Amino acid sequence: MKKAVLASAVLATLTSGIANAATVYQDDTNSLKIGGRAEARFNVSDNHKYDSAGNENGNDTFKDKSRARINLKGKSDITDSLTAFGTYELEVKDGKGQAIDTRYLFAGLDTNFGAFSYGQQDSAQVILTDFTDILATFGGDAADLISGNGDKKQNNFVYSGNFDALTVTANYIVNENDKKDTRSYGLSAVYELPFGLDFGAGYVGGKESADTDVNQYNLVARYSLENFMVSGLYAGGKSETGSTKTDLTGYELAAAYQLNQFIFQGVYNKQQAKVDGKKTDNQDYIAIEGIYKINSSLRTYAGYKFNQLDKNTDKSANNDELQAGIRFDF
Repeated sequence: MKKAVLASAVLATLTSGIANAATVYQDDTNSLKIGGRAEARFNVSDNHKYDSAGNENGNDTFKDKSRARINLKGKSDITDSLTAFGTYELEVKDGKGQAIDTRYLFAGLDTNFGAFSYGQQDSAQVILTDFTDILATFGGDAADLISGNGDKKQNNFVYSGNFDALTVTANYIVNENDKKDTRSYGLSAVYELPFGLDFGAGYVGGKESADTDVNQYNLVARYSLENFMVSGLYAGGKSETGSTKTDLTGYELAAAYQLNQFIFQGVYNKQQAKVDGKKTDNQDYIAIEGIYKINSSLRTYAGYKFNQLDKNTDKSANNDELQAGIRFDF
């Protein structure tokens, strides 16, 4: 296929609202796939009525949170044992004049010994935190005790290897968000047993500033039986700035059950920090959710978050929330 024809196919897919998941180009050694989503959603909460200082800001409880995503994935075979690959994903939120947010942008080489890549991509711990980060609406808020534990990290070198039932991932982040004197390194492993039990562990450490050292470890387990799944995560870590030491802990529990086209699921998230013996809860909530899959492309969902934190401590964040939407994948 000529480059001009390929470019036209890409542009047509990007600008069309009716495209299905598609391989827009493929030959014996190269392929390019385009996908994405259009997601119309809203959130209802008293959080929207207050600013961070606790003062009323004149807004209503209703807030639109719609978004759209486009992703491109390409690969090219160099030899029988060496393949180049690249991924780009962007997101645009609702409203006019919104900036394009780059979610993922990385490229690398896949070999017989694993895949090596560099760019904006997930840390080695995300394969673990995904055990309990399962909801379309809420969740995944207690696991990241330190920055290097998270997803979509810039300046990120990643290795991933699959060895039968074992998956090993490692990463190193240089000057996160281009900030001097910041770095992070991590290692994780997940083992899948043949009767539906998976478990994993990981460690991440580094510096969040010139004088702040951080570390975190993660332990996860998941059990699946037919249409039922239950999983759990425990995270522990420390942050040290000079003589100030902060102990960090995080807990996440998740469960899901699928009945035909319905999915019912829920999570519990709790994150706590302790300084000089005094504990502070950063996250503490239960969330439940229902999803109805109309077909492979279209789904609707609704979720409710029962916030257990003191509403008077932060009126802009500690209230209950209702979120619902309809999502089309292409």
